[in-house]
Amino acid sequence: MSGVSVKDECVELYNQIKMKKDLRYVIFKIENHKEIVTECTGPTGETYKDFVSKLPDNQPRYALVDYEYQTDDGRPQSKLCFFFWSPDDKTTVKDRMVYASSKDGLKKKFPGIMKEVQANDMGDLDEKEVVSLMNKK
Repeated sequence: MSGVSVKDECVELYNQIKMKKDLRYVIFKIENHKEIVTECTGPTGETYKDFVSKLPDNQPRYALVDYEYQTDDGRPQSKLCFFFWSPDDKTTVKDRMVYASSKDGLKKKFPGIMKEVQANDMGDLDEKEVVSLMNKK
């Protein structure tokens, strides 16, 4: 890990979104290159598009999303997914490196995450791409 710590509230929100299912998403950021903190949360009434609109276009972020979709055979499904947003063109090399080197330390605090999405541009966040990933075994 990069020496960046994870605030306890991040783990509490992970448990809340996983167990209570009363949040659609939680977005995390690294503050002062020292600590991972919560940036914002979205209630269950919000959509995936609402989540995507909250991601800054010039800074990396981590997120947990309770993602609802339909399986290939048409069944409704929901999975808790870890997103790593790191826009290639508009962030500094230092920011990208700090976020990349801190990701595994944060993920270790979130046991049981089954899916991960690495997004480097808005195309990677397209719902068709994400649904395709969710349907992969």
